[in-house]
Amino acid sequence: MRIDKYLWCLRYFKTRNIASTACKKGHVKINGLVVKPSREVYPTDKVSVRKNQVNYSFTILDIPDNRLGAKLVDIYRVDTTPKSEFEAQELLKYSKDYYRKKGTGRPTKKDRRDIDDIYKENEL
Repeated sequence: MRIDKYLWCLRYFKTRNIASTACKKGHVKINGLVVKPSREVYPTDKVSVRKNQVNYSFTILDIPDNRLGAKLVDIYRVDTTPKSEFEAQELLKYSKDYYRKKGTGRPTKKDRRDIDDIYKENEL
């Protein structure tokens, strides 16, 4: 099965086109190598996917016939994503009150202090 179809079947991406685009941009790696969307996947391959500032990693156990329900995904893969990868996503969730628009440039000294305060609050 192709990697873009596999990622779509395991619900990492909503559409196959989005999965294919992620492969073309270099966000998908198999066994440490950046791959094209047409790359075939096999059991025991180690896959890494960068999505929403998190590097998801998993090992393929089996190839599904078609798209799966969310409860059945763990039958076909073993999730090896370290917990530390989700820290950036947690910080974004906690910093809803502090949000910088894209393209506004580097953070000022005050912005940096506010970000550091958010980190300190989450550590306690």
